[in-house]
Amino acid sequence: MDLSTHYLGFKLPSPFMCGASPLADKLDNVRKMEDAGAAAIVMRSLFEEQLIAEGLATASAMDGPAESFAEALSYLPQPDEFVLGPDEYLEQIRKIKQAVKVPVIASLNGTTLGGWLDYAKQMQQAGADALELNVYYLATDMTEPGEAVVKRTVDMVRSVKKAVTVPVAVKLSPYYSSFANVAKQLDAAGVDGMVLFNRFYQPDIDVETLEVLSDLNLSSSGALLLRLRWLAILSGRIQADLAVTGGVHTCLDAVKAVMCGAHAVQMVSALLQRGPQQLKAIRQEVAKWLEEHEYDSLAQMQGSMSLLKVPNPKAYERANYMHILQSWQPA
Repeated sequence: MDLSTHYLGFKLPSPFMCGASPLADKLDNVRKMEDAGAAAIVMRSLFEEQLIAEGLATASAMDGPAESFAEALSYLPQPDEFVLGPDEYLEQIRKIKQAVKVPVIASLNGTTLGGWLDYAKQMQQAGADALELNVYYLATDMTEPGEAVVKRTVDMVRSVKKAVTVPVAVKLSPYYSSFANVAKQLDAAGVDGMVLFNRFYQPDIDVETLEVLSDLNLSSSGALLLRLRWLAILSGRIQADLAVTGGVHTCLDAVKAVMCGAHAVQMVSALLQRGPQQLKAIRQEVAKWLEEHEYDSLAQMQGSMSLLKVPNPKAYERANYMHILQSWQPA
């Protein structure tokens, strides 16, 4: 069965790849993922805060002690909180490129314009085949209008596109007031791919200690539904390729994502729970499903349930909301 797909300019043997996660921190895991059939490797993100902290520390060392630098550094995470520092990250790109033959996608995570975006060029020079710009931003400033948040995101994409020649994808959250318009603006800015969606990890509180708790909760198949809707809405209406991340745990999860328009399927939680071999299992199950349902290829299925092609497009819109609420009956 032909499972090939195109993503970020690459022809891949299948859409299945590991998403940004600790899985790429060790070369042994990277090799296992390639052996299991990973079509590409997405590295964990290098954070804007890491690069800003390094720049401030360097300036402080050159200019001598200054209270302003000490105060600025106190607001940033400590270097030992990160698995890979900026220099180690570049070296890890080189090591992974030597270890595997599949495309390696480096990741930058940030929210503002600034010199830290120049690091994208260094990632390319280190051997990254593509970049994923991870926009993780929670708008809590009541004076900041939504247009400013969108403009900053679009400007960041333009800045990175100018700095590098490799393909650039942007990993987005769904929390824009008009997500379709944001996607249109990013498409016009020349982004090569969009990854739906970033997961905002929700903090909990301890009512006894009065502390904010930060726990990592892995995704489930239920997280996929929001992604399916927006994949279907965007598919065929923008030039950029679409990738799904979050909620793909089973064969049917992957089938649904591709039917709604995904060119690439990024998996993290399922691999953290079951190991790299889950990639192989999903790939084999999808191939079997396609054969049983008389598809000639994955490409034949891709986008078949998009807003443009589905028999009832209103099912993705407000009509579906009204239908569900009106049709519910108590047990």
